[in-house]
Amino acid sequence: MIVLMHAGASESEVQAVSDLIADRGLKPLQLPGGDHTAIGIASAISPDERESLADVLRSMAGVSNVVHVSRPYKLASREFHRASTFVSVKDIVIGGRDLVVMAGPCAIESHEQLMAAATAVKASGARVLRGGAFKPRTSPYSFQGLQRDGLRIMRDVGMQTGLATVTEVIDPHDVDTVAEHVDMLQIGARNMQNYALLVAAGRSSKPILLKRGPSATIDEFLFAAEYILHEGNDQIVLCERGVLPLDRTYTRNTLDVAAVPVLKEISHLPVIVDPSHATGHARYVQAAALAAIAAGADGLIVEVHPEPRRALSDGQQSLTPEGFSELMQAAARVGGAVGRTADW
Repeated sequence: MIVLMHAGASESEVQAVSDLIADRGLKPLQLPGGDHTAIGIASAISPDERESLADVLRSMAGVSNVVHVSRPYKLASREFHRASTFVSVKDIVIGGRDLVVMAGPCAIESHEQLMAAATAVKASGARVLRGGAFKPRTSPYSFQGLQRDGLRIMRDVGMQTGLATVTEVIDPHDVDTVAEHVDMLQIGARNMQNYALLVAAGRSSKPILLKRGPSATIDEFLFAAEYILHEGNDQIVLCERGVLPLDRTYTRNTLDVAAVPVLKEISHLPVIVDPSHATGHARYVQAAALAAIAAGADGLIVEVHPEPRRALSDGQQSLTPEGFSELMQAAARVGGAVGRTADW
């Protein structure tokens, strides 16, 4: 439910509405955007109580109208928050006209490896360095990441290159520790419905990169974002990274490119695409990336490794530095054709 105030509503009238909502045991949220103050109510409320409350609110001084939000998720809905959200990662803004590219290896293997990757992706125009310190793997025998040593390497390389940094957090108890080392926290596809982790991330002051689960519907994806928003963190970037395919003969996943305009329409949160996991093969990454930009994505997250054949994780889908440079040049052309800025 959203309470729309008249343009000339006084601070005391706005406060009176907020106080009434709070007195009913509900949570009032002042919403940005436009010349009119709007107050949102995201709490669960029965239909009878909703209509009764709406009648009372409409009778209050300064109230213009009361609107029901039809989406089952509230805080993530554009109905609730009409203005697009811009997410800041250091001095980088995601969700505006500028395309933002995150790039780096799937897993941090050593300081030398990450520095080589960071230097290469920065030279091609990436602004955020990605790299996994904690790696949730299908097999317990696969490389699990350098963990805390990886965090220290990521922090050092980020500081030395000036790149912003993002890495995955997989345990709610590690959120604060990981946040001390990087500029953005990633919640991976496997953890999209790890509700304890979503709550912990929502209590962090760091921006969140939330990846869609491989079998998640768009509504389930936005409900995951809702958990984070409900805890007070509105700095969320949604990431489409492919859904389970009907046939895995050719690609690792199926890029749901149509999810990009859908998410942009029904949610106010920025959307980026991971063409590396969506395809699973380096030779298809550029095509998927360009399709994502054409569909309206605000950016990309791409796996790049100095020597993909020697990578300890996902080498088959990692671009070489040369391949990444080619992708960035093509992305700039496509971005320009759809009205986006690519300053690299």
